[in-house]
Amino acid sequence: MSDCSIRPALITNVLPDSIAAEIGFEAGDRLVSINGQPLRDLIDYQFFCADEVLELEVLDAKGQSHQVEIEKEYDDDLGLEFETALFDGLIQCNNRCPFCFIDQQPPGMRQTLYLKDDDYRLSFLYGSYLTLTNLTQREWSRIAQMRLSPLYVSVHATEPEIRIRLLKNPRAGQILDHLRWFQQHELQIHAQVVVCPGINDGEHLERSLLDLVKFHQGDIPAVASVAVVPVGLTRFRPVEDELVPVTPAKAREVIAQVQALQSKFQHQLGSTFAWLADEWFLIGGQDLPPESHYEDYPQIGNGVGSIRQFLKEFQSAAKQLPVSVSPARRFTWVVGNAVEQAFQPILQRLNQVKGLEVEMVALNSQYWGQEITVTGLLTGQDLLRALSGKDLGQGILLPSLMLKHDDSRFLDDMRLEDLSQQLNAPILTVNGIDQLIETCTS
Repeated sequence: MSDCSIRPALITNVLPDSIAAEIGFEAGDRLVSINGQPLRDLIDYQFFCADEVLELEVLDAKGQSHQVEIEKEYDDDLGLEFETALFDGLIQCNNRCPFCFIDQQPPGMRQTLYLKDDDYRLSFLYGSYLTLTNLTQREWSRIAQMRLSPLYVSVHATEPEIRIRLLKNPRAGQILDHLRWFQQHELQIHAQVVVCPGINDGEHLERSLLDLVKFHQGDIPAVASVAVVPVGLTRFRPVEDELVPVTPAKAREVIAQVQALQSKFQHQLGSTFAWLADEWFLIGGQDLPPESHYEDYPQIGNGVGSIRQFLKEFQSAAKQLPVSVSPARRFTWVVGNAVEQAFQPILQRLNQVKGLEVEMVALNSQYWGQEITVTGLLTGQDLLRALSGKDLGQGILLPSLMLKHDDSRFLDDMRLEDLSQQLNAPILTVNGIDQLIETCTS
């Protein structure tokens, strides 16, 4: 990507009492360069801002150019926030993975739902997964030069022909060479393997994990951890995709297979190294491992240990629960049916508060055509179908992860306000344990 594609970075917020606020920066200004260097992304911005003397080129809202000189301490932040982390546009995905959730959506939804990123910068900044198949030599050099580590990589299989079959991209077969590159440069990745029954399970899954564990050595292991995740399928996926859903029997088989390898890794490395996503246990109807199993939660973003962490946070926060509330109130708590059993201790404890009644409604998604659904995939239509005509008490407790970030829309584009109106009930969004407790008791 050439520098001519870099647009000046649009400033959307200036933090009060910051250096930028003092100088007079305003939302709507655009940052062109720092010390003569055009900025590709937030990484460049953070890197060049580390100097103590900065010369900024800025365009104001009217398009007039200004030169601004700043002297500051080395680690002082300017206090600018931007419209996007990527000033030169998104690096889009060039794979055609049949299990890609973006391709398993119905047509005609909002445009942002169809953006497929495979961008190493979002991986470094936010922990999103990439495949490494579309990096130019320039990008590899930048990763090495700026020490962009760890990155999060969708491996899926280490056998070249299996990975090519999964990603539908001949470059996908280079994965072991790519891992050697990380090893040589003393940079790290966290890996994920999305298991597609009949394609990369069984002996192929074992091969992948045994290959990956070879890169877990030295002071800076190239592969820091692996998450093993079940494929998620929807009714909108292409009919020719050769994918089959994970059954409870398959889930139990994978759990047994990976747990045997985990014991081996624990013995050899003193670490579990490869973790099973919580979903395997939910689908297989088995108890989740104890909290101690998850070490420092290296794969929490992949749903590895998130339920245990949630239960632990609740246990701690529940000490603050009152004995009783007045006036008495009743709420309807909506969750995905995948967590129905796991969240029973939370439900029971909330209902011990005198005057408080919480009814859990655990749903699968008919919208996606799934029998078992995680909470974040429930749509407005799923809630409307399940809750219409019910007495919902003082309101619906709605986990905020069902909604688009900073928006009030579900994945099916239904708005929160419209659902509330159609159900004739207030919807109370809750983000995490503290908000759940506060909403129920205040």
